[in-house]
Amino acid sequence: MTQKERYENVIAWFERERPVAQTELHYDSPFQLLVAVILSAQCTDRRVNLVTPALFEAYPDAETMAQATTDEVFQYIKSVSYPNSKSKHLVGTAQRLVAAYGGQVPDTLDELVTLPGVGRKTANVMQAVVWNRPAMAVDTHVFRVSNRIGLTNRSRTPLQTELTLTKHIPADKIPLAHHWLILHGRYVCQARKPKCNECGLTPYCKYYQSKTKQA
Repeated sequence: MTQKERYENVIAWFERERPVAQTELHYDSPFQLLVAVILSAQCTDRRVNLVTPALFEAYPDAETMAQATTDEVFQYIKSVSYPNSKSKHLVGTAQRLVAAYGGQVPDTLDELVTLPGVGRKTANVMQAVVWNRPAMAVDTHVFRVSNRIGLTNRSRTPLQTELTLTKHIPADKIPLAHHWLILHGRYVCQARKPKCNECGLTPYCKYYQSKTKQA
């Protein structure tokens, strides 16, 4: 199977089996999504969704959070991973949004990555989810699933994975494909024990094919 055929088959399967796929983070505005994505670093979406209702009630927008102290924000997010650094990032990001962008979240990669706590992955999430741009955010799930299936060939970095995926996936499908791969990694192609017996991608999966040959 050529790489082109593998991509075509995998995309066709996802389009048929998961035509609707979206972030599992809860939010009501670009600012709230940005906050949730920052909080989700090395933390589950489920945990983030437990803390954001109270956080967003207290600080619904950049203007209100910019006026908070890091200690105040910490009290709302202390159950997530790395709450000390994340509380600093959230207040710093809110303050920069107010000072530089009128309280609005900018929509370009170059501007987004200037915000405290915002790297390329978070910036790409924002572009794909909010503005439906052909940006591929590569988290641990996307990185693992892409390598296992064979969409990438032993990529060493998230950037290598991102560039390969955006090269081979049609631009209009990239925002959706981001969620396909994340959700597949979260619920089926799990890190320690992939559920190959429940996966419809096995005919196109390099990992599964190599595993069956070894057996």
